[in-house]
Amino acid sequence: MPDSESNLVSSHVDVINRTSVLSEMKISNGKRSVERRAVTQIGKNGYPDSIYINAAKIFQGIRTERSSGRVLVRYGDTSEPPVVAFKDEHSRRESYELAFRALKYQDLLEEMLLDSKVYPCYSIPDELTSLLVVMLCDLQDRKFEKRKVFAEEEPVAEVQEIGHYLYRYKTKLAAALARCRIKYDALSIEYFVPETISKQEQRTSAVPVCFWINTFKISLEDVVRDLEMKGFTKVESVSDFDHYTYAVDQHCHDVLVFPSSLREELLNLDLFADCKLLLQDKSRSLAVHSAHALLSEGGDIIMAHIGSHLTTAHMSVLTNDSSSRIFVCGVKSSAKEEELRNNFSHMGCENIWLLHEDFIELQPTDPRLEKAKVILLLPQCSELGAGNPMELILSEHSDAGLLRDLFQGFVSEDKLRILTERQLNELIHALKFNKVQAIVYCTCSVYPEENELVVKKALESGVEGDKRPYRLIPSIFSTCSNSESSTEMFFKIEPSEISSGCFLAVLEREKKVSAKDILASAAAKALLGDIVEEKPKEEVKKPKVKQRRRKAAASDSKPKAAKDLHHHTGANVKAEVPVSKAASKIQEKQVCPTKAGSNTPQKTAQGKKAASDTPQKTVQGKKAASDTPQKTAQGKKGASDTPQKTVQGKKAASNTSQKTVQGKKAASDTPQKNVRRTKAASNLSVPKAASTTQQKKVPRTDSCVELKKSVNPD
Repeated sequence: MPDSESNLVSSHVDVINRTSVLSEMKISNGKRSVERRAVTQIGKNGYPDSIYINAAKIFQGIRTERSSGRVLVRYGDTSEPPVVAFKDEHSRRESYELAFRALKYQDLLEEMLLDSKVYPCYSIPDELTSLLVVMLCDLQDRKFEKRKVFAEEEPVAEVQEIGHYLYRYKTKLAAALARCRIKYDALSIEYFVPETISKQEQRTSAVPVCFWINTFKISLEDVVRDLEMKGFTKVESVSDFDHYTYAVDQHCHDVLVFPSSLREELLNLDLFADCKLLLQDKSRSLAVHSAHALLSEGGDIIMAHIGSHLTTAHMSVLTNDSSSRIFVCGVKSSAKEEELRNNFSHMGCENIWLLHEDFIELQPTDPRLEKAKVILLLPQCSELGAGNPMELILSEHSDAGLLRDLFQGFVSEDKLRILTERQLNELIHALKFNKVQAIVYCTCSVYPEENELVVKKALESGVEGDKRPYRLIPSIFSTCSNSESSTEMFFKIEPSEISSGCFLAVLEREKKVSAKDILASAAAKALLGDIVEEKPKEEVKKPKVKQRRRKAAASDSKPKAAKDLHHHTGANVKAEVPVSKAASKIQEKQVCPTKAGSNTPQKTAQGKKAASDTPQKTVQGKKAASDTPQKTAQGKKGASDTPQKTVQGKKAASNTSQKTVQGKKAASDTPQKNVRRTKAASNLSVPKAASTTQQKKVPRTDSCVELKKSVNPD
């Protein structure tokens, strides 16, 4: 009977062969294909001893703990976190995936051990119970077949002992599995997967996969041509997917989106093997594109976390056409540094600088970061909004404890508090960098505590590098799904079966903008509506002034000599003629711009001081300064080498200068010269008495009629 039960169980047990994605390893085409085949063989024949040991250590830290009244399987002391050493990236991934599978089926595996009487075993101490559960999980995956011996690695005594023990009782274990399935009427062992994990895996299997194009190695046009040759068809959006189809992402122009069913096929393409197409969660592409859009020419960028080297490489590709440098924080070991340099070199990235310090340890005044203008902050978060949280946790070397959160479908309050405190401290530290002009904060969390609340708390902290505070600005992407308001500054994508989740906040230092510029910008955008800027009073009176000017032009048959108002800008000598307020306004309206002549250029100055460096200037009832330059004023001022003054409309004449009224050219017997302001101050002196007489001869009046008479005495 046990043998028949074993055969029955073997025929119904689903084999879970999970091939690892080796997207983050520098491997040649031949080596990559060999290693991919090796991974497939490992799924059928077991794992090397070191992977079992590491998976057991990980499982010990993330397993579900029972209440004291329900403890039937004891796992030993878990007070200290286990120290895990991986041979390479491949073994690390295999260890984590095996540990997570054991976590998924923990209830079933424990029940199998207890029902078969395989546990407890007095020869196996409690400290090795985790190894027992992990190896039982793999034995069930292999349909209780014998494990292959890997000769290339030295065997581990504990692994060999437990492996032989489980295989000796494989029939009892298979029968226990069959009884569990009958008891719960389970068609497959997937029935024992918690509902939260089941829903997450269903969403993961449906979410389209995203690949960004490494333009260091290939152009978008060449990728499209290559895909078309392989039978792929380009469509407009993910809603149009039909197996061998793809679309360009709506937010990132260098990201291609494929149906999730093509994942394994795409990973076998030469485009992927040659690092021309890189598989990565879309949230990371959104983050690097946001940071790149804020980067000024020649400015550097600080990446606060090493995370996945693919994120850094993507930023390097986007900044290829500029002189920007990318500083990556937190590269602690020389082995990690060498690994990253090899990866970046293989992908064609050159403008990347690796820093050993964590971001929080960097000084804002660090001379290496003097040209840094943007900080990209991708803090460790709960990752529950990612399309494939497991893949993201593995690729970014996140905390193994997040696997427990993923299993539960939520993050405990203590864990969430630790994450948010760390995120807030990092964001506040980013605000202290004086030269930085913008910060991009991005997570894959679904919790407001890790998203909006962290950003708002940081902005309210008042900790900023200089007097100009930061403000939230919209990202370069349009407001996307499930956004509460179009005016919301945060960019959010809720996790769904067609997209992974993402939260993005862009902080920028406030710029000093004058009120005039603000009004001009608002007017250009048609935001002022019916609000019309109030016109100055002189513009309202303008038609009357034109009418008076026409009358004056009709009545005058001879040019009027203007009264010369000397204003010397020298150190000790000044002569000013006060003009009434009303008369000054009328004078400003009567001055007409004059064209520059060949020898005596003239300039129009509207109510301002005329400079002595330019030979001739038109003065509108204000002060003029010059030694010999001639000036044109509309019927007001006359000048000569020896100052001659007339009162209210009399002509001023001399041998050296004559002036015309209303834009006519001035004639002179002697050549006109440009005299600098300093010479005017030193060579020309006006007696105080003359200045006083000059002031007395100009009548003060607020009446426009009296002013008209003074201009046209005839």
